[in-house]
Amino acid sequence: MKKISRTYVAKPADFPADKASWVLVDAEGEVLGRLARRIANTLRGKDKPTFTPHVDTGSFVVVINAEKVKLTGAKNENKIYYTHTGQIGGLKSMTAAELLQKKPDEVIRRAVAGMLPKNRLNRAIIKKLKIYAGPEHPHVSQKPALMEA
Repeated sequence: MKKISRTYVAKPADFPADKASWVLVDAEGEVLGRLARRIANTLRGKDKPTFTPHVDTGSFVVVINAEKVKLTGAKNENKIYYTHTGQIGGLKSMTAAELLQKKPDEVIRRAVAGMLPKNRLNRAIIKKLKIYAGPEHPHVSQKPALMEA
């Protein structure tokens, strides 16, 4: 009789948050969309053989040099980010160049969040993303491994 191979299905208890690995990403000179795709896949755990869509199996991701990320084409002037204050007439708009100047971490955070599933797991996954404008970060004690390009 042949042995039937079973598909592995991860359980949340198998992946506690305190045991998750840490990854360091240097955003200097990287194209925003390509960088966001790599970060989103690492956050979800798609780079691991234990990936399960409904379980958070991913790693923590620390992004440094967020202010030096590149946008291709004319996106610096043409791409517009919108926020709403909650008040009537409170729609605010900002170009990508202005947002990179004011909050460089927000550009990467929005790009990655757009690539994650739109469900409850999204909120847990996005909390594992740590973005810093400069080269310094406070997560040295976690010993993040450098992500290859």
